[in-house]
Amino acid sequence: MFAVPEEAQPFRRLLRERGDRPQRLDFHDEPWSNRAWSFAGGQIWISGMGKRNATLALDQALARRPTLVLTCGFAGGLNPALPTATVMVDAEPEFPWLSRLTKAGAVPSRFCCADRVAVTPADKTALRRETGADAVEMESGVIRDACRVRGIPAATVRVISDAADESLPLDFGALMTPDDRIDFGKLACALIRSPAKIPQLLRFQRRVSHAANALAQVLASVFSDAGPGSVSN
Repeated sequence: MFAVPEEAQPFRRLLRERGDRPQRLDFHDEPWSNRAWSFAGGQIWISGMGKRNATLALDQALARRPTLVLTCGFAGGLNPALPTATVMVDAEPEFPWLSRLTKAGAVPSRFCCADRVAVTPADKTALRRETGADAVEMESGVIRDACRVRGIPAATVRVISDAADESLPLDFGALMTPDDRIDFGKLACALIRSPAKIPQLLRFQRRVSHAANALAQVLASVFSDAGPGSVSN
């Protein structure tokens, strides 16, 4: 399960390259028909950002009775020792794929699940001090809790998109709609008001793309080791 399509695209591309082309799941109603795919090893879901959207998507996904769940995507770095594009994992010790994930390069880490985007190094330092976490994201906590209640093994597998000492080019939290989606009208207005932010945003997009590729490599390795049909989500 990913929050946004950009997090999942490199993984879907690697699946296609190995001959396992993800197919859209068949739903009779929107929006899930454009946000969920099946492949030989499992399913890919795009939940949308934030706890509310993650909960709605998870209700749909868990109705298909998955064997286990991976909540994946970007995270903001809180631990100064972890650079951008570091892939991290958090799971209970008995999680069946934990050793496979660490063997693929994921670093055991602690996450905090926040309600807002951490924009500045000061924001991240405060979260690090408050929680002791290595990274912050906005969906995995609620996904893991729901899976725990249902007895479904779950793990958080995230990649650092912005390190602890890096500011985001924009306050993305201020650009969100009430249902936690990017308001592209607000984004355009922000860039018109501050055109100097455009090169910063482009550099950030390149870093994010690199991070997404690093995450995809780990996930592709894990699913390759698992073999076809070993997990339903």
